[in-house]
Formats: sequence, C-alpha cells, structure tokens
Amino acid sequence: MRERFYEAQAPHWPDEEAESAIKYPVRFGIEPLAVLHDVSLGEDGPLGLAASDAIRVSGTQRGIGMLIDMNPQPLLDAAGIPAQWSEQQTVALNRTPGFTAEQVKPPKSPERPSGGAGFVSDPKKRKAIELHAEDMAVAHYERDGWTVVRLGKPYDLHCTRGGEERRVEVKGTTGAATSVDLTINEVEHARDLQNTVDLYVVSDIKVEVRTDNYTASGGRVLHLHDWVPAEEDLRPRSFEYRLPYV
Repeated sequence: MRERFYEAQAPHWPDEEAESAIKYPVRFGIEPLAVLHDVSLGEDGPLGLAASDAIRVSGTQRGIGMLIDMNPQPLLDAAGIPAQWSEQQTVALNRTPGFTAEQVKPPKSPERPSGGAGFVSDPKKRKAIELHAEDMAVAHYERDGWTVVRLGKPYDLHCTRGGEERRVEVKGTTGAATSVDLTINEVEHARDLQNTVDLYVVSDIKVEVRTDNYTASGGRVLHLHDWVPAEEDLRPRSFEYRLPYV
C-alpha cells in the first residue's frame, strides 16, 4: 500500500469511465510486489485453506469479499520478498522483486479493456488531464513568486526567482498517486547534478467529457522538491533492442 485511504472525486476505473460515475469511492494506492504462477490453493499452499477459499468465493460471486486472518509469511517467502512478518511489519518496496503493472494485469479480452489503472486511452482526455495538472503547478509556483515558462520538453516548467532556477516535471492522473511514467530523458535530466528539479504530481483529477471541450478539475497534489529518482524506485516498462549487424 503506497497511499492512505481517500474518497475519490474522479471516475477512474474502466466501468466508472464508461458510466461517467464513481462506483468505488474509497481508494488507496497500491503497487504490485511480485508475480506467482501455479500456486497451490490447498492446505500446503502459501495462502492456506481459508484464504484460498476466499479467493474462490470472490472469483465466483462478484462483489463478495471475505476478511481472513492468515499468516502472510509463507506468501512472502514464495514471492521472494525478504521480510520477516510481525504485527508492525513494513515491507521495503525497494527490496521486492519489482514487477510492473503490465506484468501482473490479466490477459486482454473483449470484456476487459486494455491499459493499466493509470493509463487513459482517450487522447483528448489525456491532454485535458496533463494541461490541468500543469495549470495547477504554474499557479502554485507563481503564488510563491516564481516566473514560470512552459516548455514541455526536455521538462515541463522553467521557473526563475531572482537568481534561483528550478525545473519542474508535471504529471497528472485520475487515479491514486502511486507511480508515474518517466522517459529515459526525464530520468537523466532529473539526475543531472547541474539541474534543480521538482516533481509535481496531481492525482484524482476529475474530467467532464460530456461536452465538446473536455474540462478537468480538482485533484490532490504530491510535490517532491529537489527530486532525484532513485534506482530502486525505477521499474523497467520497455527495452530498446539494438538489432544485430548482418
């Protein structure tokens, strides 16, 4: 769990998007820790009989959930997560296998739209989200006395105040603030010691799509000053393959 519970203000999940309504108002941010295949659901499996039965029930009866008292240690061991469970246990995410959302999402089907929780397939809506997040960031820095120039590339905002300079990367989403997509250029720019970079993330953005001009509003802000993305917080989403010379 990466973020505390909060009450949603924006439709986010595919069925919410389709109906333009909030169906799951209580949300929290999560990140996948590991992927397990061919896991036994029997008594000898890492879940035990009670949790295994709860999974069967939730898979056959939609909307039915069960509260289970179980020891998670066998599951942590099976996933290769180096943690010894206790009542106050905090799992270090930078020591987990580090699977991405793409690796754990179910296969595509006609009934299940493609794309992860943070992905918006409608380019017009995606642009509205990006512009709203950027507008909020600009307003924030201007209130603090900065002169702001919108760039877009190699970073979103260039801020100056007296002899100070600050560069800002802006991200927006309708979901929780759990992770954001970064290009290799954005990572290298933020890691350059010559640059002072902030990360400004606006989550839970609401978008009105029932008019020709999509209108975005609201949002919860996560503001990271002097941001340098750490290696353990980066997860590979794709690879560049150099073709062999023939």
